[in-house]
Amino acid sequence: MPRELPEDCRELLLLQHGVLSRAQALELGLGPRTVSSRLRLGHWQRLQHGVYAAFTGQPDREATLWAALSRAGPDAVLSHWTAAELATLTTRRSALIHVTVPVQRHPRAIPGVVIHRSQRADAARHPALTPPRTRIEETTLDLAGASKDLDDALAWLARACGARLTTADRLRTALNGRTRVRWRAALMAGLDDIREGAHSLLELRYVSQVERPHGLPRAQRQVRIVRGERTEYKDALYAEFGVGVETDGIVAHPLEARWRDRHRDNASLVEGIITLRYSWADVTQRPCQTAAEVASLLQQRGWRGTPRPCSPSCPFAGWPRH
Repeated sequence: MPRELPEDCRELLLLQHGVLSRAQALELGLGPRTVSSRLRLGHWQRLQHGVYAAFTGQPDREATLWAALSRAGPDAVLSHWTAAELATLTTRRSALIHVTVPVQRHPRAIPGVVIHRSQRADAARHPALTPPRTRIEETTLDLAGASKDLDDALAWLARACGARLTTADRLRTALNGRTRVRWRAALMAGLDDIREGAHSLLELRYVSQVERPHGLPRAQRQVRIVRGERTEYKDALYAEFGVGVETDGIVAHPLEARWRDRHRDNASLVEGIITLRYSWADVTQRPCQTAAEVASLLQQRGWRGTPRPCSPSCPFAGWPRH
């Protein structure tokens, strides 16, 4: 960092990963000629209109994000897919940088940047993290609202909670703070199931399409099982009846993963737990048949309840009652 720069300027450059806007430079005592001279001599480089990198060489991701924020204004925050990237809610780097500003602001178009305007920009801002970004709850709900369908929206909620980045209760509080929300009732219902331990979209689908509409007993979710030094989790466990259900969202597991699953299933069987495994198609395209299998095994192992049909064509319509 050049020692001839004012101390306040050096501190800001450290905070902003070497990025400085023209307005900030002038405010911190650098004259217009100094700024122009550094650009002309190649000591600085222009990243956005009126935004500079006080270094040579290729700017990294964080510098690029700071440049977008500086161009959008001091009240801008990274949001949506870009905030999700920083929070590790997704492993994909968004091709475009997503920035949210207060609804009364109308910034000009910025190359490589998507501008969102929100009435909740201030409330959604994380109080401490840099670069400035939306809170994880707000980020998750932004992505849910931008989803193409309800499944994708629920998947974001499940992913955020499953990664322990937030909780269903915190998401519910954030959801209640929004006046306009797509699929509000369905998202609230999904959060109830996530709160009970469902940590993936397929687990949510199992609850909403297999277990609940067919009147099956409520399973425990994500049950922790310790075997020696190893810990594993059952997606769903009907502990009273010794029946477990695992939902596999991947069509084909690698060979070593299939062996690991089989080893766990065998260990569970030794402990008296029979494990049923269901794919995405089993849960979403054949929910009634899947429910019938689960109900049959539960009844064999002592469940005295009676499953109910979810529709007139459901196989449970003619199911024998106890």
